[in-house]
Amino acid sequence: MNDYIYARAFSRNLGLINQEEQEVLRQSCVAIPGMGGVGGIELVTLARAGISRFHIADHDSFEEVNFNRQYGATLPARGRNKAEVMAEAVRSINPDAEILLFKQAIDAANADVFLKDADIVVDALDFFALETRRMLFAKAREKNLYVVSVGPIGFSGAMLIFSPTGMSFDEYFNLKPGMSFEEKMLAFAVGLSPGGTHLAYMDCKQVDLKARAGPSLGLACHIASGMCVAAVIKILLKRGPVKVVPRYSQFDPYTMQYKQSCLYGGNRNPIQRLKIWYVKRMLEKGKREREL
Repeated sequence: MNDYIYARAFSRNLGLINQEEQEVLRQSCVAIPGMGGVGGIELVTLARAGISRFHIADHDSFEEVNFNRQYGATLPARGRNKAEVMAEAVRSINPDAEILLFKQAIDAANADVFLKDADIVVDALDFFALETRRMLFAKAREKNLYVVSVGPIGFSGAMLIFSPTGMSFDEYFNLKPGMSFEEKMLAFAVGLSPGGTHLAYMDCKQVDLKARAGPSLGLACHIASGMCVAAVIKILLKRGPVKVVPRYSQFDPYTMQYKQSCLYGGNRNPIQRLKIWYVKRMLEKGKREREL
């Protein structure tokens, strides 16, 4: 894509992004581990913003269970690697996009290569891939990279932004040695969405942390993507201060609520600890009802 065609392709960005900023986006590199529910949509949305360099990863393949929410999940893509399919989607928008593609899971052995030369990280890992997420956030912090994490929760998007000089992932979620997988997942789930707008309508019987299963909708993935890409653009273009953890935000069009605040101390906050206790009881009640 030569300069003329690139300028034409992204000319409608002007007025929100000036020409100098557009060139910054063109040269920026975004690392996105995970090409599923939010990752695929975020990748395409960033590509349509004119970002032309990506590192993407996913070891999984598309299947029917992905059809309700994942951008690349189609009948022709069934059985194909997610990262490979999404790389093709980006190149159909910008054939000159530079994409470093990993068709395997990100782990301690390849994380440094995955993050090399990246300008920012977008957390699109599977919700239950907590240990991989902890490792990747720690690596990003070492490399002085922001990480934007937006979860599709219920009908909403819940956003946390981690600065390399602010609270770490483990500090915010209060993850400690000796915690069980279920305890860590509960801390992650409640810490990700302190606003809790979804608790009024979510059927907790369908949430099973041990089985790594929970409800999800495509519309929430789109909302999460919009929130994420706006934050990524603001950070890359250095457009003023960014509200990083322990600040959080959650937008829920179903309840018509937008909540943002500061969760002082993260999950160590006494009110947050009470929420974790309450959600744990709800999940335990749901489990008993499933077993009846």
